[in-house]
Amino acid sequence: METGKLFVVATPIGNLEDITFRAVRILKEADFIACEDTRVTKKLTFHYSINTQLISFHQHSKLQKIDYLVSEMRAGKNVALVTDAGTPGVSDPGNMLVEEAVNNEIQVVAIPGASALASIVSIAGIDLQKFTFLGFPPHKKGRETFFKQIIASELPIVYYESPHRVIKNLQLFQDLGNGKKIIVGRELTKIFEEVVRGTVEKVLKYFAQHKDKVRGEFAVVVY
Repeated sequence: METGKLFVVATPIGNLEDITFRAVRILKEADFIACEDTRVTKKLTFHYSINTQLISFHQHSKLQKIDYLVSEMRAGKNVALVTDAGTPGVSDPGNMLVEEAVNNEIQVVAIPGASALASIVSIAGIDLQKFTFLGFPPHKKGRETFFKQIIASELPIVYYESPHRVIKNLQLFQDLGNGKKIIVGRELTKIFEEVVRGTVEKVLKYFAQHKDKVRGEFAVVVY
């Protein structure tokens, strides 16, 4: 029996129109869709009349879930891996499933598309031929070290931030002292998409005056 495949499928980060024809086809043709939150993915599958079975797969999933998906692919089933938004394997556990698929000689196919990282880089308006991506800052332990690393970096840094910690972390960034500038993108591709540019002090002042805008995921460029 021919082994199935693992398709790593990028999905919209906000605007449901930001999905490729190929991605929709793959999601319809797959035997299973492995997703972080079935409630989130259902909105997408309903919108595009995709009836493929959804299987929950997130950072708290046990190894048995990975073993199950791998066994299904070894039995000839095709699995489409998606994250709640954007491209899997960046700030989610998708890399673990990909690793096990590779270890089991299962073909892994990238279905590219939306990415918060690519989106903020494309509209930054600065030289980003070389940059460092750091994902999300640590919640507690290592948080100060994280921002010191940003300050010391000679290359631009891109990282993600949650609305619950963005102000607190920008204040820490300011307290540590630096002469860098930042570009903050929030709600990218959504109705209230906004990009704020300037010094840390300027951006902090802006969000202090517009506290209602501290919502949604943030993508930050420091240079």
